[in-house]
Amino acid sequence: MILDRAVDLPLADAEATARLGAAVAVALRRGDAVLLSGDLGAGKSTLARGLVRALTSPGEDVPSPTFTLVQTYDGPAFPVAHFDLYRLTSAEETDELGLEEAIEEGAAVVEWPQRLGARLPPDRLGIDLRMVGEGRLARITPHGSWHGRTLDV
Repeated sequence: MILDRAVDLPLADAEATARLGAAVAVALRRGDAVLLSGDLGAGKSTLARGLVRALTSPGEDVPSPTFTLVQTYDGPAFPVAHFDLYRLTSAEETDELGLEEAIEEGAAVVEWPQRLGARLPPDRLGIDLRMVGEGRLARITPHGSWHGRTLDV
């Protein structure tokens, strides 16, 4: 699919959610952010794991950074930082986490991006996950340099 507008993609199960993460990994470039929103249990961490494992190795341990707030991984071309902002109370707290630096040096996957307020990165792919029956629905929205890229899903 060509990312020229917001697109809804049904995801039947956790494996489909992880495959979407792997497809995003193929399109990911240095300086990008992938912003994952949705309710608790919607699949944000599953999608992030699929993305990180596609860039590193299928057996890579990819814990949720709920308590550490950020985990960093060495990809083949650049590092990828996985942020979980759920526990933050203000956008200013992201300064201490190094989000801007992570994007400058590589790429970032951010869960709970609404905690960023107006500090959204310009080159971002927004993925909003919603529970629908037994599966999920992903609304994929390109911003900045993500416009026109292709996701093979």
